[in-house]
Amino acid sequence: MARFLIFLLALLLLAFVPSGWSHKSYGGYLYPQFYDHSCPKAQEIVRSVMEKAVAREVRMAASIMRLHFHDCFVKGCDGSLLLDNSGSIISEKRSNPNRNSARGFEVIDEIKSALEKECPHTVSCADLLTIAARDSSVLTGGPSWEVPLGRRDSRSASLSGSNNNIPAPNNTFQTILTKFKLQGLNIVDLVALSGSHTIGNARCTSFRQRLYNQSGNGQPDYSLDPSYAAQLRSRCPRSGGDQNLFFLDYVSPTKFDNSYFKNILASKGLLNSDQVLLTKSQASMDLVKQYAENNELFFEHFAKSMVKMGNISPLTGSKGEIRKNCRRINAY
Repeated sequence: MARFLIFLLALLLLAFVPSGWSHKSYGGYLYPQFYDHSCPKAQEIVRSVMEKAVAREVRMAASIMRLHFHDCFVKGCDGSLLLDNSGSIISEKRSNPNRNSARGFEVIDEIKSALEKECPHTVSCADLLTIAARDSSVLTGGPSWEVPLGRRDSRSASLSGSNNNIPAPNNTFQTILTKFKLQGLNIVDLVALSGSHTIGNARCTSFRQRLYNQSGNGQPDYSLDPSYAAQLRSRCPRSGGDQNLFFLDYVSPTKFDNSYFKNILASKGLLNSDQVLLTKSQASMDLVKQYAENNELFFEHFAKSMVKMGNISPLTGSKGEIRKNCRRINAY
């Protein structure tokens, strides 16, 4: 009888988890109220540190959002990207998509330290990164959304996964779409999430081929506006200057808005992976046009796609662990 009552109680509790918020995986659920009792100030703490970090350097918002994206595309949203080299772990920070460009780890450390002080061994690194990514949008004028929570941290990293799963700036449209589909994401998610390039910077090395030798014939990319290309060449030479930074959205580089899509329509998308959204697929072209015309629609789709991406293969229940330090697994 006692067992039956416990079972009944468990069913009742699950019934009160809003269906739109929960994501079942590995026998566990993600839902926004996960820390309401164990660490009620968790989201407030993350927001407070993020506010200071973005006030110090507005670019940090884009950097944190990118960390979340690069984490979720490798073994799911499990904080694996945050691990440093140690013992048997080869850090994902050394992969081609992350080396010399992934940044913001000190901000994650600062958030984790504040959370550990408030409620030790409670909030995962995977969750705090997901919350911080949402705050990055809000703090730069973008949409807000409720973040489903309850992820746990992985005890391993995947350098090969990081090298192979994360879309690259020079990938073809079809390759990028395939990489999204492998994560359970679709073309709407691809175009909406690409809109995060409304903030942040890219390095000269990530788009140089568009300026000088797009197709191996010594010619620039025909889909790049010539005057914009000339402007870019002044600070991105054929050789050298690899780390020179350029705004992904030159119109409103620190404001989260739909200028990114307007730029693409004007043939002024910075990365090849930006411009192909217009030139290589009718479905993505239609979405680019819709978002360029309707900022509210972009915000709505972006928020939904961020929740969807944040729900990729989380570790829940007894899987993984709650790291004390996001840079290393716990010593047992």
